[in-house]
Amino acid sequence: MENNTSLQQQLLEAGVHFGHLKKKWNPKMLPYIFAEKKGIHIIDLNKTVEGLQEAAAALKAVARSGKKIMFVATKKQAKEIVQESAKRVNMPFVTERWLGGMLTNFNTVRKSVKKMQSIEKMLGDGSAENLNKKERLELTREKEKMEKVLGGIANISRVPSALFMVDIGHEHIALAEAKRLNISTFGMVDTNSDPNKVDFAIPANDDATKSIAIIVNYITAAIAEGLEERMSSKDEEGGDDTEESAEAKAARFENKQDGGDDRRRGGGRGPGAGGPGGAPKRRVAGPGAGGRRPAGK
Repeated sequence: MENNTSLQQQLLEAGVHFGHLKKKWNPKMLPYIFAEKKGIHIIDLNKTVEGLQEAAAALKAVARSGKKIMFVATKKQAKEIVQESAKRVNMPFVTERWLGGMLTNFNTVRKSVKKMQSIEKMLGDGSAENLNKKERLELTREKEKMEKVLGGIANISRVPSALFMVDIGHEHIALAEAKRLNISTFGMVDTNSDPNKVDFAIPANDDATKSIAIIVNYITAAIAEGLEERMSSKDEEGGDDTEESAEAKAARFENKQDGGDDRRRGGGRGPGAGGPGGAPKRRVAGPGAGGRRPAGK
């Protein structure tokens, strides 16, 4: 309980509770709104703590299983925070521009990544020296342009298992693609968004830098814990695991995941379905359940 109190205090100091103007609200956010003050909706921090801890536990499980989590934040105030956090836990990220089809047309995007890497190799090993100055300059510019957009996903060979977004309204294309592919979705949800669009909603101010930083850092710390637990369990099993045995384990996990996906597609979402690592899908309470009705409503 003390941890929750101190976390809530930190969230309060970071301004996580400040929502949007009342006129911009999404009625589906009602269960997460504590009150209205000077025409601005105030988010219930009890709900933020609850959503943040649920999302962190689920993402920790994804990381522990060895799967990839993609961070998505293309809005100006979130780019740097998200990029640094994703690099810290060696996860893919998109902070410049979401290319349409980055998930649904992943193979084509991979070809662009390979092209970028081959240009990089040419410029690095001296084979571009045969080209004239203008051609070398064009190659360098093309590489820089591609690196800006694709640099964060250069090291992944398959579609990620989860998507974490800072503003689900701003990243609606990424969210739609993730939904089509049954990828688990996590996101910061402000009072102008629909929390039902993501599997794990974290009600929070998604515009202030301090608010974004505290939520993203909390999530990143949970992912780092999951990765550490994965490493320590590998060490306990014995450091002499051969490459074949590691591949066999990955294949076993894949089959297990595929089975879960089939069940989900077949019978819809039953209790406990939809969250990674066995974590239950976050359900949004209806009006009148949990959370207070804003003043004047």
